[in-house]
Amino acid sequence: MEPDGDLNPDADDLPLRANTNHILVRHYVLDLTVHFDRKVISSSVVLFLEPCSGVGTKDTGAGEAAGSIEAGGSQDVDTMEPGAKGLGKNATRMEEMFARERNRAEFQALSGAGSQTVAETETIQSSHLWETTSDGDFTLVLDCCDLDVSKVEEVDVTSVSAMSDLLPEVTPDRLDVSSVNPQAAFIQDLISMPSCQWRQKHKLLLLCSCAPGIQDGNSLHFYRDRWSLQVRKKGVTSPLEFPRALRICYETRPTGASVKWTKDQDNRVCVYTAGSPINNRALFPCQEPPVAMSTWQATVRGPSECVVLMSGEEQTAPIEDVDTCFLIWNYYVTMPMPASTFTLAVGHWRQVTVENPLAVEEGAWDKKDCGKTAKREAEPGEWTKAELVSGLGSSTSKVVKGSPLQTGSGDKTTCSDSALCYSSLEDEGLSVTDYSGMVDDGISCSHGDYPCRFTKRSARSQRVIPHRVFGPVCLLQKAQMVLKLMRRCLAAAHTILGVHPFPRLDILIVPAGFSSLGMASPHIIFLSQSVLYTESPGSGESGLSLCGSRLCHEIAHSWFGLVIGARDWTEEWISEGFATYLEDIIWAQAQQLSLQDTAEQSDLKALLRWRRLSDELKNSEEGLQILRPNMENTGQVSESGSSTVKHALNPDKAFMQVHYLKGYFLLRFLASQVGEQQFIDFFRLFVKKYHGQLILSQDFLRMLLITFPDMERKGLTLSAIYADWLDRPGIPKWLYERSAVWSQARLVEEVKAEVVKWILLSQSHQGKGRKRKRIEPKVKYKEVTSEQLVMLLELLLEEEELGAATLSALQRTYYLQNQDAEVRHRWCELVVKHAYTQAYRDVEHFLVHDQAMGVYLYGELMVQEDPEQQALACRCLSLVQEEMDQSARRVVEEMVL
Repeated sequence: MEPDGDLNPDADDLPLRANTNHILVRHYVLDLTVHFDRKVISSSVVLFLEPCSGVGTKDTGAGEAAGSIEAGGSQDVDTMEPGAKGLGKNATRMEEMFARERNRAEFQALSGAGSQTVAETETIQSSHLWETTSDGDFTLVLDCCDLDVSKVEEVDVTSVSAMSDLLPEVTPDRLDVSSVNPQAAFIQDLISMPSCQWRQKHKLLLLCSCAPGIQDGNSLHFYRDRWSLQVRKKGVTSPLEFPRALRICYETRPTGASVKWTKDQDNRVCVYTAGSPINNRALFPCQEPPVAMSTWQATVRGPSECVVLMSGEEQTAPIEDVDTCFLIWNYYVTMPMPASTFTLAVGHWRQVTVENPLAVEEGAWDKKDCGKTAKREAEPGEWTKAELVSGLGSSTSKVVKGSPLQTGSGDKTTCSDSALCYSSLEDEGLSVTDYSGMVDDGISCSHGDYPCRFTKRSARSQRVIPHRVFGPVCLLQKAQMVLKLMRRCLAAAHTILGVHPFPRLDILIVPAGFSSLGMASPHIIFLSQSVLYTESPGSGESGLSLCGSRLCHEIAHSWFGLVIGARDWTEEWISEGFATYLEDIIWAQAQQLSLQDTAEQSDLKALLRWRRLSDELKNSEEGLQILRPNMENTGQVSESGSSTVKHALNPDKAFMQVHYLKGYFLLRFLASQVGEQQFIDFFRLFVKKYHGQLILSQDFLRMLLITFPDMERKGLTLSAIYADWLDRPGIPKWLYERSAVWSQARLVEEVKAEVVKWILLSQSHQGKGRKRKRIEPKVKYKEVTSEQLVMLLELLLEEEELGAATLSALQRTYYLQNQDAEVRHRWCELVVKHAYTQAYRDVEHFLVHDQAMGVYLYGELMVQEDPEQQALACRCLSLVQEEMDQSARRVVEEMVL
């Protein structure tokens, strides 16, 4: 059988191969160099490893693990995730497939590689002595694809200058570790250093990462297949004996799906992590399962005219590398996070400033400022032992030392001091914290040891964290509104949820080909240009709604999705449903709406989402409608820790919103049972308890039922919520009933009255004779908000016939071409449905500039079987296909070609 023969990479499950139940990566040190000319990143990554507790010397190689599963052998429950009752079918299939693929490759290695096809050669790669190892040797399995690995070696930490004096003494409780390998004992102590010494810890880890490889004749051997990188050391049969620090040298591929090589809106090259379904495994070999929480440091070398943005703590001061004329940027994180949250963006972006938005166009990050950067002075190994033991100040850990980069006209400095490098800081008028409804805001952390902001008094009163906005020069003027809104949205989020989990935040306006409206990562948000505000007459505050609510959605992910994450990736609703629910509450707080206005706005948005969800469920397969697709097997993994993510590679899933919308409605349902303010107060309690941890649906629901015992007395049990909301497709009864109430809300009734006016106008146009002079009836149309305008256009889409004169009047009345992207999307649908040729340019503009929202508009153009519309679809696709997201392009090409 071909490798992965039972998996369709375009429409099936994503394998997570890493054997996280055997050994865990605790820290990554990455060294990345960006080559725009070749569209590759040349890299090395040093992994610091720790065997899992309870793992003995018994062979835990992947081959034996797979063999025991195929034979139907029993499993030790202690090696599985909490609550697991047995191995799910998906995990079993993964282990079987894993064994088949490696056995096939080993057979090919013995019989001659010349029999492999070109495609197989690109997928399978190994060191020349891999075949000398055996299944009796322990195998480290990392998630990996589309990487060209050149070397894997054990790092000799004892060779680092002054390191021998820092090696720990052997104590009785550590004899098991030190007796195996003194380096293992040192690294174990290093990764176990308390959080109060994190700076010293990072410096030591960085020193270790620069050490040479061990030259003892017993090198590491590797094998890379389609989805994984496997590493063995001959004769090493258990995780305890396996090297604790290893270096992997590799290059990414131009076609690797983890990063997107493209051009920005100024037509300048850039690269960024694209939020791919395969996450970061085509950027660096890693452990993808969420349970593999780790910290990391990264050094990134990029062209001197570029800026490097990352999901790291403390703003970095770039240093010039005199050998390459590249700039070197250093970032790090101290909170253990899944490897999927690592985010990178390198491009010719500029920082937005409110006072003078175009000032940075001249000079900032320009090549001529290269001479003002610090020169490379010292290698990391040249730090003194005293510096290492005591820690060095409060600046960012750097691979090189020097003064900060001077930019612009020389009167401002980019440095680690947030008072200088961030455009918006504390607002004295927003300094009072609102802990409404909370009796006690004391924090008792339940997570592992790391420097947690929730325990810091200063963080509790910091309503607005330092933040910056970056984008292409051509969008800096529009992006000013993002910078202004950020202050309000951050302060509102703090009022609702409390301490900001991360100390700073960057927002990047990403290229037009980005596949969604936004993506949140630690310390950085990618924002689509589609949400940028375009002022139109009469829009007022409502014109900010799309941008403001999207910012609130992404900010909410700091709490739900990042500092609290899903332990099983199939439970996306834990992230997206919560963020969708909270975006309304945070945005209402940011607007300082009254309780009545908040409720009315919420009901209107609920009806819009109901319509979207019901339409989506009518046109999707039932398997994609379930919020907990693994049901009682949720959170379970194989004996080694490998598993699959159900439907993760299905291209249709990427454009579905069921996890957003059905999850949102579940939370609205729960809020209706306990009271909305009480429900928000419960969110704060939940964050206090679970921040820094991974959860399943049951963790949230059980705590809710314990906090509000009346719910169970009313018959609302955990099993009932599973049955009605999480484990079955379709729409729960409560949602049907509630939608009828929302459809009669005041703001909706206002829209219905306006729709009647437009229908009457259309009928009057249809009734006029061709030779009679048309006199437009004088109709006074009510001013509506952007959400109301979306509803109005959706209701008009239900009309069988609207004439060109009516559509023209509609366009003039509401300045539709200047409205936000949600409104323009519905307008384009009207244009296509009624073949309103005068506005085809609006459709073309939308498909080119709002790619994150236009995927299914291509289908509407094709299904009409109108030659002019089909030509329009083909023309637009030809204009943008090179910059499109891969999943979007595949779906659109199936529609059009």
